[in-house]
Amino acid sequence: MRELEAFLNYLAAEKRYSALTVRAYGDDIRQFMRFCLSETSRQPSDPDDSSEGAPLAEDPVERFDPTLVETNDLRAWIMNLTGDEHRRATTVNRKISSVKAFYRYLRAKGVIQDDPFLLVSTLRTPKRLPSFVEQSRMKRLTASLMYPSEVFETERDALVILLFYATGIRLAELRDIRVDDFSDHFTRLKVRGKGDKERVIPVIAPVAAKIAAYLQLIREQNICKSDINFLFLTSEGKQISRSEIYRIVHRILRAAGVQGKSSPHVLRHTFATHLLDAGVDIRAIQELLGHSSLGATQVYTHNSIEQLKRVYNQAHPRAKKSNEEE
Repeated sequence: MRELEAFLNYLAAEKRYSALTVRAYGDDIRQFMRFCLSETSRQPSDPDDSSEGAPLAEDPVERFDPTLVETNDLRAWIMNLTGDEHRRATTVNRKISSVKAFYRYLRAKGVIQDDPFLLVSTLRTPKRLPSFVEQSRMKRLTASLMYPSEVFETERDALVILLFYATGIRLAELRDIRVDDFSDHFTRLKVRGKGDKERVIPVIAPVAAKIAAYLQLIREQNICKSDINFLFLTSEGKQISRSEIYRIVHRILRAAGVQGKSSPHVLRHTFATHLLDAGVDIRAIQELLGHSSLGATQVYTHNSIEQLKRVYNQAHPRAKKSNEEE
């Protein structure tokens, strides 16, 4: 469909969304289109094979007419999505947001006159606190990872964990780090985040030294045999994959005794939570994380309040007495 392709190109070229994000938008919108084509009578029907010269579209969505959609079509689609008990509300909300964004784009371009989805709301989702690793466990883990190794994969994997925890960057941001993104002896890192926005993050001295040692190991072992400039490489000298980074984090956190979630995003949450617990201003944390709004950062204050409650209950004489009486 011409309008859909234009929208996806807009997301990639102007909004600077990642290829994975653009693909997710496309999948969600096509799913909605196919639902409308099969479940509503207003959309064009299949062309008649017997009609002379009737064009046959390879993909049914080519027949989709966005001007024929009504508010009830989206509501019916949402009901269809929520009928799957295994589909989470957050997934449904993502799909709704994708279609609503597409229709905002169509209205801005003059393809449609009225947006049928203005009054449609997303589903309510339970608020969940971000998972993070407690400070004592993270302290032991980072101390063990600082020991030098002559094994390339060991040094690389250790640096993956250390850099995630030291900077709070996203998985895609870490994967795309280039050596020349660092400055001042690896103590400053320029990161390209969502929407291709750049921010500069300080890197603590011990991790900066680990980066220098890691790059020296690459040179000594002739890992990088081309002009590739990415920081994190495979043993063959190629850029490491997202899935491999995820496996590295999962394996090391599990080995360290971390229960529950053990992903790169958990380390991002851990970075933010520990800074907030240490008294760092929330707006500074917002800037370090690359959040466009303060609201996205404020979720970490709930973790800090819970931590404060635990400390209070353990230390305050009156709280301890109340616990004993119970």
